[in-house]
Amino acid sequence: MNTINMSEFEQGFVIHFGGEFKRINAYTLASTLVAFAEAAKSVNSQLNPGYEIEVFVEALGDGSFKTKIKAGYKTLSNLFSVQDLKGIVLGIIATFIYEHTLTQSHNVQITVQPDEVVIVSDNEKIIVPREVHEKAKELEKSIQFKDKLGKVFESIERDDKITSFGISRTIEQIKPDIHIHREQFATMSAESIIPENSKEIIQEASIEIVRAILERTKRRWEFVWQGFRIAAPVLDSKFYNDFFAHKITIAPGDILNVKLKILQTKDEDTGIYTNALYEILEVINHEPRVVQTQLEMPH
Repeated sequence: MNTINMSEFEQGFVIHFGGEFKRINAYTLASTLVAFAEAAKSVNSQLNPGYEIEVFVEALGDGSFKTKIKAGYKTLSNLFSVQDLKGIVLGIIATFIYEHTLTQSHNVQITVQPDEVVIVSDNEKIIVPREVHEKAKELEKSIQFKDKLGKVFESIERDDKITSFGISRTIEQIKPDIHIHREQFATMSAESIIPENSKEIIQEASIEIVRAILERTKRRWEFVWQGFRIAAPVLDSKFYNDFFAHKITIAPGDILNVKLKILQTKDEDTGIYTNALYEILEVINHEPRVVQTQLEMPH
């Protein structure tokens, strides 16, 4: 039985991009690494107030394209810096990914012990430090974290040359410890659990298209709304029907007048609600971008 100890992922791990070629689109690599860094910062802000985390690339490897990331921590000059540092952020992220992509389709046995949790699935045994396991479970209700980690899988899903994704302990490993097939990418983009301290607002809005996803999916488009860049899926089936029937054409810069659902979450310390997630419930109408034309003056 293959045994993996998740404590070995705490200081860093190797990301594998499975595919036919030993190269990767620069935008895919950059957006994936940025998404990992943002997810790590989200975890660290909850786990280590008073400390800042830096995620950086340490090495590139042979075989299917892979890169190693590590975490570094530094103290911030504030009241909370006296708290003991917990250098387990990347271990929590690796555990969260494992539990949400692999265990769902297997016969899983979980044994909770005083210092660790043992997960047995088929011919594989995963040993997770108890604290890491509990923190990963707490992230189930963190919309901010799930949104940022979901962007990792959105960025690699956009690249059709990537056939799989994985995480391993060392750069020398040919086969990753955690291997995720392309069809499992959508698992990480599933709808978040809505926490109790949240509220929904539905309002009409005019949004400008930056990037469109022209297929029936919950992958998020990118828009500009009130001067801010937002990401949201379009859930209006009639809109897609009209598009595929060629009744409308879509281009960057076009305006959609929509019914926009905004999920707001409450900060327990300040009591302030902030926007966390967006969804387009209905496209009321579509306004093509105005293109200036040059008029020919008669001679």
